[in-house]
Amino acid sequence: MFTNVQRGDNETVLERFVGRLVDQQSARVIVAPKHNAPGFWFGGGNLTLGPDGMLYLVGRYRNAGDSRSGLAAGERGSELAVFASHDRGQSFEKIIGFSKSNLDVGSRKVLSIEGSALHWTDRGVELFVSTEKDGVGYPRGFEEYLKPGTGVWSIERLAASTIADLHNAPRVTVLESSDPCFLHVKDPFVYDDGRGGLRLLFCTHPYCWTSSNTAFAIRQPGRDAFEPPVYNFFPRGTTWDVAVTRGTCVLDVPQTGAFAERKVSLIFYDGGECVRNHDEHRHAVSRPRGYSCEELGGAAVIVDGDFTRIHRLSAHRPLFVSPYGTGCSRYVDVLSTAEGFYVTWQQSQHDGSQPLVLNFVPRGEALELLQQP
Repeated sequence: MFTNVQRGDNETVLERFVGRLVDQQSARVIVAPKHNAPGFWFGGGNLTLGPDGMLYLVGRYRNAGDSRSGLAAGERGSELAVFASHDRGQSFEKIIGFSKSNLDVGSRKVLSIEGSALHWTDRGVELFVSTEKDGVGYPRGFEEYLKPGTGVWSIERLAASTIADLHNAPRVTVLESSDPCFLHVKDPFVYDDGRGGLRLLFCTHPYCWTSSNTAFAIRQPGRDAFEPPVYNFFPRGTTWDVAVTRGTCVLDVPQTGAFAERKVSLIFYDGGECVRNHDEHRHAVSRPRGYSCEELGGAAVIVDGDFTRIHRLSAHRPLFVSPYGTGCSRYVDVLSTAEGFYVTWQQSQHDGSQPLVLNFVPRGEALELLQQP
């Protein structure tokens, strides 16, 4: 909850702020999927500001498929791509791409590409990417639960002096798990602590794929390795997000207006009421429920940088629902710059596809929204 922060008024201010950031009507498509049909999308990455002043975007193209049935049911995550914008987000040009085979790790062959994150360092750039790999196997006692044609997810790091050099960078596994409770780790995103350390947040699934959760691992300043992950800091919700709570971005709220006296951060997350879509009662209220691959969006508050003190803004209902298609609105990412906030997310369309959309909010307008109600 909001400890030592006036709860009611400040919740209203934050809901107003995030509602303007993830504005479904103001968003425009910046990267379209390969086809305009259900099961096709682009996203699951982040937008960054490079040292050269250009915007760089990473994400993956996903083609139709079903992770429950393996590759026989479709191609799924087919390509990781990095785009650059020379005009402050008005247009994006693809500058590098990675096929599944480009991301193989030794004898582990990639079956599908999932979420990714770019991060700039003093030595250049690093790319965190999650992939589903063959040749890993389930832990002893759970072997029979690994479905034919499917694999296990883990997260690799590629580091180079430039984005172009990432193609030849070694693929080093930084996060994997053999714990049946957190067997699959994927969808990494990054949060700089402002002191040289890095918090790598990511999604987890149990061996049975019955839920989607959030964890993090910390890399201390000057270190290459991450500390052991913390898996239980962000519990699943109890209503619309009871099955899925997958963090996608952490944003420090500008210290102005209602938040001038202390540090408050927002964690955006994808939520769902069920992992697989349920039939509705024909006399019940019809609403988007959110389920795997069609999640809805929410947000929560972190006070004073303490990730164990999280208070949901979206405790009872999602905050971000597309007005089109299934209502899916997921993988929110927010880039804060001097001129304003660049917000990207996957947004369901009438045809069932999920392009990556962008909304820009000028900094002056955003700061005005953060004043007292």
